[in-house]
This record gives sequence, structure tokens and C-alpha cells, in this order.
Amino acid sequence: MKPIFYQPNVGLFTGVSLLLAIIMVGIFAPLLSPHDPLSVHLSNRLASPSWEYPFGTDHLGRCVLSRLIYGIRVSVIGAFIILLLTFLISLPVGLLTGYKRRYRDGFLMRLIDGTLAIPDIIFTVAIVGILGPGVTHMILAIILVRWANYVRFIRSLVLKCCQEHYILSARMAGNSHVRIMWRYILPTIFSPLVVFSALDIGKIVILLAGLSFLGLGTQPPTPEWGVMLHDSTTYFQIAPHIMIFPGLAIMLFVFTCQLISEQLKKGSGTVAKEG
Repeated sequence: MKPIFYQPNVGLFTGVSLLLAIIMVGIFAPLLSPHDPLSVHLSNRLASPSWEYPFGTDHLGRCVLSRLIYGIRVSVIGAFIILLLTFLISLPVGLLTGYKRRYRDGFLMRLIDGTLAIPDIIFTVAIVGILGPGVTHMILAIILVRWANYVRFIRSLVLKCCQEHYILSARMAGNSHVRIMWRYILPTIFSPLVVFSALDIGKIVILLAGLSFLGLGTQPPTPEWGVMLHDSTTYFQIAPHIMIFPGLAIMLFVFTCQLISEQLKKGSGTVAKEG
């Protein structure tokens, strides 16, 4: 069975290139941003896009482009940190509950079903409201909300995988449970997990921006896309650019994630047919 990256794919290459470019811009923000994102210049407040300020300035005279670039560090890189921590929690739980089904599995799945019955944004807002606003509490809240989706998805993949003949053969050959999960099950479910994660990372960014927009996540003056949207609502009619550009940044990132997910899904489907 060939890997999903075997055949050249222009759409996948475009999506991955955009994603890497966004991440690299965030990493090298001090070198790429034209101005200090926290520097206040009231004399230049609400300035339209120009050569000096390509995306204009906000209500405090801060460079919108510089704040967008630095905002990648919170919005995008923060989303990847959340995804990694969610994986560290969900992957072992999903593998164990799918591979060794016991009475505890039923209780856990009912707990997950109850969690998934509540919309993500409402559940996240409730948790952050209890813990208090802040980046750390926001990350913790999103992890507590998103882990259930991954456990359920991983468990369903493992249950399907355990019915295959090669898993039964591996058991009969005397392989340990840990070896079977690591050597046979995990490589099989890897491709669907990548597709699912590529789509989900866009949802996480929207959650981060939404919480910050509501004042429950990143707090001003930290540059973050949701904070920028919140600060621009009052001035949208007289300076629409300070809301348009953060919105376009979120849209571009979510589009990139969806493009990667769709191309990976097509690639894995093609490989499955060929196999």
C-alpha cells in the first residue's frame, strides 16, 4: 500500500506551501514586520493603506500588517500546540478503548457523547468563563472540548482495523498488544488522522479567534487576529480595513487547511482503490 504523498498533487503542494509560508512568517515576525506591533502613534490612527503602512493602521496608530504577522504566533502556532496536546491525550485513550473494549469503554463513550452534544463554542465559552480569561485557560478549554472528537474518531478507526485479517494473524503469531497497536494499527489509521487533523486545525483557529473576539482569550494589546477583529468593530464604518485584513487572514488559513484536507482525502482514497 503506497503512502498518500506518492503521486504528485498540485493542490496538496499549494496548500502545504501556503501553510509553511504562514508558519515561517510567524516564526520570523521580528524580521518581516515593518513596524513594532505594539508601538502607538495616535497621529497616524486609522490611516488608510499606504507604502509606509501597507494594511493601514488601527485606532491607536499601530501597523495592521505588523500585528497580523505577529498574530500568527498566537493564532496559528497556538492552534498547532493545542492540536499536539490533544493528540497526546486522545491517541492512547482512543487506541486502548478501541482495541480492548471493556465495561469502562461504555462509560467513556457516554461521557464523550454528552460532551459532543454541546456545541464547541458554547462549551468552550462556559469553561473559560469558569476558569477566567487568558491564553492558558483558553488553550486548556479548547483541549477539553476537542479531545472527545479525536477519541471517538480514533476509536472508530481502531474498531474497524481490529476486524481485519492481518490483526487476527498478528495476534495468533503471539505479538504483544503493544506491538500490535504500534506496528500494525497505528500506521493504518495514520492517514485518516492526518486528514481529520488538517481540517480540524482550521476549526481550532476559529475557536481561538472567537474566544479572543469575546474577550475571553488573548488580551489586548497582544497582537492576535480575534483581538484585532474585536478592536475594529467600533471603527468598521470609517476604517473598514482594520477589520477586513484580520478576517481575510483567518479566511486564508482556514481555506489552506481545507485545501490540504481535501487533497489528502482524495489521495488516500486513490491509494486505497489502487491497493
